[in-house]
Amino acid sequence: MAEYETHQVQLPRTLSRRVVRQLLVERAEYGGWELARVRIYPDGRRVVTLRRRIIRATKTFPTGAAAPV
Repeated sequence: MAEYETHQVQLPRTLSRRVVRQLLVERAEYGGWELARVRIYPDGRRVVTLRRRIIRATKTFPTGAAAPV
């Protein structure tokens, strides 16, 4: 099963949809984040949850064996 790290961003109601979209696009393109959830509260603020997959490095050859040249 994949592991994800999450990041929550709170955005005030004064930001337009265009500005919010641009902010999220930049986070996705340059940070590798994807949109997980958006909550819009009655007072107009948005709480956006972003996530990205955690990639763990694994060894490619057995311990004690010589590394390929």
